[in-house]
Amino acid sequence: MQRIRVLIAEDHTIVRQGLSALLRGEADIEVVGEASDGAEATEMAKRLVPDVVLMDVAMKNLNGLDATRNIKKLFPSTKVLVLTMYDNEEMIFQILKAGASGYLVKDSAMTDLVSAIRAIHQGDSYLSPSISKKVIEEYIRRAEQGETGSADDPLSGREREILQLMAEGNSIPQIADHLCISKKTVEAHKTHIMEKLKIHDKVGLIKYAIRTGLTKL
Repeated sequence: MQRIRVLIAEDHTIVRQGLSALLRGEADIEVVGEASDGAEATEMAKRLVPDVVLMDVAMKNLNGLDATRNIKKLFPSTKVLVLTMYDNEEMIFQILKAGASGYLVKDSAMTDLVSAIRAIHQGDSYLSPSISKKVIEEYIRRAEQGETGSADDPLSGREREILQLMAEGNSIPQIADHLCISKKTVEAHKTHIMEKLKIHDKVGLIKYAIRTGLTKL
């Protein structure tokens, strides 16, 4: 029997190891790797080319949203199942637009997780019941108002990286060093972020980053 090769990306060690231990008990699932952030998940996906990536959203260095985009761009056939505590409409549509095949909230049962992995591996989609209800309600609302069916992310990948690092407490020089760009470039991106989001204070930016899953409270 060919087993489903799964890569787990989760920044909390105890959660990651717990998921790994539980999934290893399934005869048709093989855990091929564990990553602690989005950047590591992307690099491990390049080496391992898993069938399914189990992806947390709010992780340091690179969040799960951008990691999903990166992995799907490199390996379109790899399926991504997002496992998160966020269930707001904005995050749901951004994750699905990034290429995820499934969206599971963290209070789901283990049987739901296994079912979701099997479903997306077979080419289906999987949404938690509470998520499905929100997606349908939002789709109806947008249709009634004549809006498009997907939420556009106003920020570029680099801008999301910078916003995440800002929200995590990094200074402009620290962000510049981390991303290997100039402080002037970071300042320019910060200005563009504020203009695009129409948010002009740091507290507002941090709240936006938390609400959209770029970082945790």
